[in-house]
Amino acid sequence: MAFQPELHGIRWKVHFKSPRETVFEALATDAGRAGYWAESAPEANGLITFHFLNHAPVSGRVLEKRPPSFFAVEYFGAVVEFSLCDDGAGGTDLELVSMGVPESSRVEIIAGWVSVLMAMKAAVDFGVDLRNHDKSRTWSHGYADN
Repeated sequence: MAFQPELHGIRWKVHFKSPRETVFEALATDAGRAGYWAESAPEANGLITFHFLNHAPVSGRVLEKRPPSFFAVEYFGAVVEFSLCDDGAGGTDLELVSMGVPESSRVEIIAGWVSVLMAMKAAVDFGVDLRNHDKSRTWSHGYADN
């Protein structure tokens, strides 16, 4: 298997020890997203506004919600789909597919999704926030931080 072979797409899989309902809540609720993805990410009228340190807010439309198995959103101009499946042992397998990724920023976006997904796993499965919340130590300063 080639590493990220789709030219304008990104795919990642992550396993969670938590059940689908818990993982879905982390994606689909304001409090869930604020626990790992953005400093805050409130949804109003189908539009999520992501607030990051040292970055202007970014808004994305919720495209589809099918609790507890599917969530899709526009994010930085791409369509991002999260599919959640039971693992058969009480946990969840999540697959992220992001399509419409511009080639000019593809490498950064591939790395960015790893950062978001690992922070999500830490928050959902272990109740740990991996972010430092320090405006002087962000992604734009070369730090591996959301």
